[in-house]
Amino acid sequence: MRITILAVGKIRHGIFNQLYEHYASRLRWEVILHEIEPISQKNPHERRKDEAIRLLTLVPEKAQIITLDESGKIKSSRELASWVGSRIEEGIKDICLIIGGAQGLDPHILYKSHLILALGRATWPHLLVRGMITEQFYRIQQILSGHPYHKD
Repeated sequence: MRITILAVGKIRHGIFNQLYEHYASRLRWEVILHEIEPISQKNPHERRKDEAIRLLTLVPEKAQIITLDESGKIKSSRELASWVGSRIEEGIKDICLIIGGAQGLDPHILYKSHLILALGRATWPHLLVRGMITEQFYRIQQILSGHPYHKD
């Protein structure tokens, strides 16, 4: 399995990057992070459209796309593990997660998504979400392998 995380904005250094790196290094699955810089001079609609074009060109061919959006489904870790496990059983090799920028995501990305996921109804800092979602994929990996890391 290969996990590709596409995000608007750059972590650079510090605690957000350390959190992401901590969980990325624990994954047996390959994990790739691509970040794009937002273009601030555009109006919000044009900015979302531009970000969508640049993000979608980075989606691996035949990848299942999970988009993080506040309007998405709220799933438990076990439910998400079941979803990923089903994709693995189907022979899917790539899962791509898309994290939008401060202006949200263009509807075209939501339309192309196989799963629209919310990390609860609270709004989380986009830089923190990279580490949070990477931890979830580490947790999913552990659930699917029967490891006791996850506790219900």
